[in-house]
Amino acid sequence: MYALILAGGMGERLRPLTDSIPKPMVPVREKPILLHQIEWLRPAGVTDVVFLVGYRWQTIKDYFGDGSDFGIRAHYSVEDSPLGRGGAIKQGFSQVPEDEDSVLVLNGDIITAQPPGAVLETYQRSKTSNPAHLATIMVVPMISPYGLVDTNDSDGVTGFREKVELPYWINAGIYVFNRSIAAELPDLGDHEVETFPRLAQAGQISALKSRFFWRSVDSFKDLREAEEYMGGAA
Repeated sequence: MYALILAGGMGERLRPLTDSIPKPMVPVREKPILLHQIEWLRPAGVTDVVFLVGYRWQTIKDYFGDGSDFGIRAHYSVEDSPLGRGGAIKQGFSQVPEDEDSVLVLNGDIITAQPPGAVLETYQRSKTSNPAHLATIMVVPMISPYGLVDTNDSDGVTGFREKVELPYWINAGIYVFNRSIAAELPDLGDHEVETFPRLAQAGQISALKSRFFWRSVDSFKDLREAEEYMGGAA
């Protein structure tokens, strides 16, 4: 099975760590995020990984090479100019053999404990019940970034709560795509803005709701939380 990893992020909020490397190469407990992702993907049967790269992409190739040291075959889809995430995925599909009906796709800054097999199973169920189905996305609860204050009818404060789960779900940046989705992706632009709403209206997209640990490593706070989780999981 093939996986496409969006690995071209600059990671401006993680400078100076990203002055010389792309964000997906930022180390979490001394291993790049991308290596954690490969170790996460292999048990799901992923044999080939296409890195969708741009910013300082050579550092990724220097580290992973042909992938043989990491139990995969590595491929590189290089953006000569920024294509947006949807455009990068569309270009990356050109390196996926035509007999591969489905691929795993993920943002290159994600750390999660959710087994990838569950996303694949949701996709397969949805595809069986609806042959026109094109995508399954993993979603996670939205957590309030602020502490909440509870009050009563007399305006008295009755309590305080941190990290409250809100009644909404957010895109976790982990997908299973049918290869037919390539025709729906923009040549230049973002699949979340241009493709997903159209698929939703057509009933061609499903979701796996996950409450496993998940972080998109966008800031030093995210990096610290990912390191704390990986330390406990080790």
